[in-house]
Amino acid sequence: MPEDRRFYGRRKGRPLRKGQQHLIDTLLPSLAIELPASGKLDPRALFPNQPTQLWLEIGFGGGEHLAEQARTHPDVGLIGCEVFLNGIATLVGQVSALGLSNVRVYPEDARDLLETLPDGSLDRLFLLFPDPWPKRRHWKRRIIRDETIAAFARVLKPGGSVCFASDIADYAAWTLEHFARAQDFVWTAARAADWKNPWPGFVATRYEAKAVRAGRVPTYLVFARK
Repeated sequence: MPEDRRFYGRRKGRPLRKGQQHLIDTLLPSLAIELPASGKLDPRALFPNQPTQLWLEIGFGGGEHLAEQARTHPDVGLIGCEVFLNGIATLVGQVSALGLSNVRVYPEDARDLLETLPDGSLDRLFLLFPDPWPKRRHWKRRIIRDETIAAFARVLKPGGSVCFASDIADYAAWTLEHFARAQDFVWTAARAADWKNPWPGFVATRYEAKAVRAGRVPTYLVFARK
């Protein structure tokens, strides 16, 4: 994949603590998703118990949202995509501490996973405070693009949803514009002020807290698959 098409930034931050590295070495291999060499992935087969629904979070950061959703919805299979090793280590620590069996991780580019998922296999998809790539020359790296929205439409069931949050007004407008011209989605806002309020069941993240402390107002958008 060409370097300038990445929608993620760095892969590693400060050195992991000894306990984190131990979990990466011992627990992550049982959670990590390996894509098939050919054909489609069976996402339900990733979990020991048959999940009632499958949810995907792209760019889970520190994993607090993903872990809490898994804890409060033990019947749902949660798949998280993240390339930042330190964030993966934090999530794996939460999986271990909470004894979660319904979490799986894809530690590479989410688009590769999307390509291998069967049509209509997901019930919900989360994009929480993705990198806005604010410089115009980097806009091509934003994950919200016509081709990724088309991929979301393919893997979501009818009635499934994309839940998006951002503290960057320009990126929120960009997202609304792109979904507005997508034939397969409808914005579910019942009234104009809905974008100011999180959707039911929303779990706050460290990125949201950081944005609020900085005086930025988050935008919350939900798009339903027609």
